Amino acid sequence: MLAKYNIEYSAQFRRHAPTYHYYSDDPVAGEEFLLELLERGFQIKAIRHDGVDLPKAEFDKMIKTAANMLAAKSICGALGITAEEEHFRFGFSA
Repeated sequence: MLAKYNIEYSAQFRRHAPTYHYYSDDPVAGEEFLLELLERGFQIKAIRHDGVDLPKAEFDKMIKTAANMLAAKSICGALGITAEEEHFRFGFSA
């Protein structure tokens, strides 16, 4: 049985870029994993749902959600504020 979401990513090394896969049935867990990939600078090659590449709009939506989560996390850490205050002041947190 296939996992609902498959995120294909790679880490760039000097001479090669091996491809890895992350599998999850939970879209929120997938977005949190995308946040980690963005934070660490990994290349995101594809996001699949039930074995089929996501349409560009859905792919972009998942990346945008992860990027918003990363921005909120960075702002909270840099300013020493709570997620609620960050949402009120900057509007990134959900």
